[in-house]
Amino acid sequence: MTSAIPANAHRLPLRIYYEDTDFSGFVYHASYLRFMERGRTELLRGLAGDQSALHADGSGLVFVVRKMTLDYLRPARMDDQVEVLTWSSALRGASMHLAQVVRRGEDVLVRAEVVVACVRDGRAVRLPDGLRRALTPPEVRSA
Repeated sequence: MTSAIPANAHRLPLRIYYEDTDFSGFVYHASYLRFMERGRTELLRGLAGDQSALHADGSGLVFVVRKMTLDYLRPARMDDQVEVLTWSSALRGASMHLAQVVRRGEDVLVRAEVVVACVRDGRAVRLPDGLRRALTPPEVRSA
């Protein structure tokens, strides 16, 4: 699963709240999905602006999670400070493949591989060129 974390990975710091945990006191497994969704949203916001602008411009362009693979390695507890790291691992015609890690300090808690499809009117469409350029790692762009 997820390779080494690149230096340009997007970082989203989060604190674990009571609402994120289950009866055992550990973070409920589905809470990590919300954390990672926020990480992907903030990555896209930083690269291409607010996603709501895509909806408002009438283009009908949306992003949908097509596939997600998770590996739960260690638990987090209430009041822990964690960080969601997100980066592009591959780009295809109509999809972006993102890697994500949730960690506490240097301890990796969860690893994820996510395939996000670009869709318009229920059909896959090519990623916009501007977003494709923004998601391309700097070392690949300069090659």
